Amino acid sequence: MYARDYALIATPIGPIRIEGDDRQLVRIAIGVEAAPTRAASAAVGAAAEQIEQWFAGERRSFDLPLAPAATSRGAILRDGLIAVPFGATLSYADLSRRLGSSARAIGQLCARNPFPLIVPCHRVLKQGGGLGAYSAGQGPITKSWLLDHERRLTGEYLL
Repeated sequence: MYARDYALIATPIGPIRIEGDDRQLVRIAIGVEAAPTRAASAAVGAAAEQIEQWFAGERRSFDLPLAPAATSRGAILRDGLIAVPFGATLSYADLSRRLGSSARAIGQLCARNPFPLIVPCHRVLKQGGGLGAYSAGQGPITKSWLLDHERRLTGEYLL
């Protein structure tokens, strides 16, 4: 990879740092405190723009080049998580059955996700609908906000 570039954008869930280069993203971190900064590289700039559109309710999916997963199985699991529709949720067990994996593997995928929002691990819940953990931002508080945001935009918001 060439020299890393980054952008830091302000969002309703706190600052988001986007790292990458002209070709791909390598990491997104929620809750990184620093002054907002625009990126010079194409992939990072596109990610900043798409994330801002997502928060504005103008976008429901992302079209961004992500650094490859470490393994081919990891790529399959990540693609399966990306396929969970905007506003929808699945349990760890349901997603694991859908992908021919284990709930524990799905939990590890979510816990180690270097691309929160883009790879929407916030859409994976505990069996029975409980929030479960979230490794980005302020944990379950951030996860709850993201789910509520999507539900408001799809009209499926539950009081």
